[in-house]
Amino acid sequence: MIIEIDYDGIQKLPKVEKQIKQVIETVLKEEEIQAELEIYVTLTNNDKIHEVNLETRNVDRPTDVLSFPMFEREEIPSLKKKSKESDILGDIIISVEKVEEQAKEYGHSFDRELCYLTTHGMLHLLGYDHMIEDEKKIMREREEEILAKLNMER
Repeated sequence: MIIEIDYDGIQKLPKVEKQIKQVIETVLKEEEIQAELEIYVTLTNNDKIHEVNLETRNVDRPTDVLSFPMFEREEIPSLKKKSKESDILGDIIISVEKVEEQAKEYGHSFDRELCYLTTHGMLHLLGYDHMIEDEKKIMREREEEILAKLNMER
């Protein structure tokens, strides 16, 4: 597995990189994903994620996390089998400023919010969504199960 973490508009955060990699590995394990995958994460600020949000979703505001999956939902079950060649699962962009803001707003740690947003982004890459209430309930429950495995409960 390849997990590449890049920075756009912010300084490197080695401790954050370690946490993100741990979360990604946990999500893949919990989802029983065995394929060789590449996941790209960009850590950025509110201005940069605002630009991407406007460009890709036509939403004119910063957001906390964006995910860009490379697989269709119906293709995800095939990732539960080992593969010889590596495939790109997708990209996740996280605003570190939003992580800080939301941790304060929700009254929990930076680490917990970072783990939550990374989990949320990964689940989107794996076909989860929250546009319909039934899907939202499933995704939220899965997020909390994974966060519990990481000892990052609310």
